Amino acid sequence: MDFLTALDVGGSALTAQRTYMNVISMNLANARTTRTADGQGPYQRKSVALESTRVTPFGKAMDQALGQELQGVRVTGVVNDSRPAKQVYEPGHPDADQNGYVSYPDINVVEEMTNMIQATRSYEAETSTINTIKAMYNKALEMGR
Repeated sequence: MDFLTALDVGGSALTAQRTYMNVISMNLANARTTRTADGQGPYQRKSVALESTRVTPFGKAMDQALGQELQGVRVTGVVNDSRPAKQVYEPGHPDADQNGYVSYPDINVVEEMTNMIQATRSYEAETSTINTIKAMYNKALEMGR
């Protein structure tokens, strides 16, 4: 694998983790949202769908050189979680139903914070990998002088 392809793989992971962090932040910010902007019930927890993808633009050259397919990662979309809303008895709330229950999104703050820590650690690991690749590239340039 050449330096630029390694940077492509690392860059794809950084992009995916940044999207994941944005979605986690959105979930945490809306953990108590009982009515969406369109007025259709509580906020629906979001999750990121990822898949492996060919590394571009150097993937084809690397396939020929190494006889293997290199994979990065890409975000295929942000999807709604299928968890049902939590029903909390709050008869004085303006969004309470006729029985006094309010529908809140089923967002577990501890779970979201754990996901955020995992995404942060993954991002840090990829940043470290990219910095190592850059250092190797600089050493190779120094050796060529």
